Amino acid sequence: MDKILNGNKVSKFFLKKIKKKINKIKENNKNINPHLGIIIVGKNIQSINYVKNKIKDCKKIGIKVYLLEFPISISEKELIFEIKNLNNNPLIDGFIIQLPLPKILNIENIILHINPNKDVDGFHPINLGKLSLNYNDKKIFIPATALGIFKLLNFYKINTLGKHIVVIGRSRIVGTPISILMSRKNMGNSTVTITHSYTKNLIYFTKKADILISSIGKPNFIKKNMIKNKSIIIDVGINENKYKKIVGDVDFKNVYKKVSYITPVPGGVGPMTRAMLIYNTYLSFIKNNKLNNKYNYL
Repeated sequence: MDKILNGNKVSKFFLKKIKKKINKIKENNKNINPHLGIIIVGKNIQSINYVKNKIKDCKKIGIKVYLLEFPISISEKELIFEIKNLNNNPLIDGFIIQLPLPKILNIENIILHINPNKDVDGFHPINLGKLSLNYNDKKIFIPATALGIFKLLNFYKINTLGKHIVVIGRSRIVGTPISILMSRKNMGNSTVTITHSYTKNLIYFTKKADILISSIGKPNFIKKNMIKNKSIIIDVGINENKYKKIVGDVDFKNVYKKVSYITPVPGGVGPMTRAMLIYNTYLSFIKNNKLNNKYNYL
């Protein structure tokens, strides 16, 4: 049995569906195109490579990208000015601020200035709040990594109903939204435990997980003695080991024989995150052009 949850394969499936929908819209509306704005600050290599991959995916399916690159020295006031410009630009359907930002910038204050209707990352408190309050998922932007994990599990017909999911990490990007999404009645419908850096006896929780979702940010941290037999492992980690190789939070070779399914790094959650960002951009596009009643959702 193939245990790999192949994010490359599944993301291509969703991107193909989105491209088909965009082409159908363009056939009937010649003068409109979906536009994604991207703000990147500084020269973080991982961020630059990630943005390049996002742009490549967008071009493949017909989404135009407006890239704004700023030096690490940009002030918070200047960055907020640029955000307001994107908020007011009718050609930009949605935009993201590539994280992480320099520590001198107040990320909470910056995200507050994004128009929630253009917040395709789903990080604005209004979007996260609506997710928490169980709003219909078609009316909000769900953070792309969380949605990507959900869609990946769903594609492989992995039943999450009543399963115990343990999440390592509680960040705005992964831990918090995935824990909400997987506990929602109309989505994951699971029992969710959130663990983090202050959790005592972490292995006690990880060994009880039917599905373990790790975003701890430590290379090869999860070993086979930390998981139970036939569990499902979702590895969100993107780390560089001592050999300068990109690896996940999970020691893949060490745990492989013990699991039912596992995401590889790279090629697992990363491509799904990019695909769901594009999906959110598509949603923003159809809302912005009032196409909701003509074109359905994924």
